[in-house]
Amino acid sequence: MKALFNGKDLTGWDGDSRLWSVKDGVIHGQTTQEVPAKGNTFLILKEQSFGNFELRLAFRCNADNNSGVQYRSKHITAGNPANAWVVRGYQHEIRNEMQLPNVAGFIYDEGGSRGRVCLVGEKATWENNRKTLVGSLLDAAGFEKLFKLDDWNDVIIIARDKHIQHFLNGTLILDFTDNDPQLALKEGIIALQLHAGKPMWAEYKNLRIKELGKE
Repeated sequence: MKALFNGKDLTGWDGDSRLWSVKDGVIHGQTTQEVPAKGNTFLILKEQSFGNFELRLAFRCNADNNSGVQYRSKHITAGNPANAWVVRGYQHEIRNEMQLPNVAGFIYDEGGSRGRVCLVGEKATWENNRKTLVGSLLDAAGFEKLFKLDDWNDVIIIARDKHIQHFLNGTLILDFTDNDPQLALKEGIIALQLHAGKPMWAEYKNLRIKELGKE
């Protein structure tokens, strides 16, 4: 796999330098009352685009707000965005919470119209402007056993053509097939989110990717 973060500085990434830094070998994003986020803002992996891939990383954050990992996404620069690092596209939600459905791992349509596209525990498809459930992967009790509150959690995102899978700490927690001919995203950038609103922090490490062939 190819490393996306060198563990020393933010070479290869672009974001608001007041909010993003490297501390103790990990990417650290933090907003405060004095330095808030003006709209959702992102640390963007520069000049790289990915379609079919396996992305691995570890995260931890506090429970005051939420973060996210964008993939197959787009950097928005036109139309007077809220800041210089606005990103839209698929988001792997990042949270430090235990109660479904407000947990890490669901797919959110950042900047789009579909909201929470697929929730943790769901095997689902999207077509004809709606989601269809086709199976279940785990329940609330299963997630509580799996998630490490206030600690590092491992994420794997596998995207092949229309098929997306999210894994948490080695367990498949989401399986989604996007059959929408207009809204399905095929390729784009990777970015990390700091959410507007309440002060928060989120940290990331061990970011690495392997590009894949078609399914």
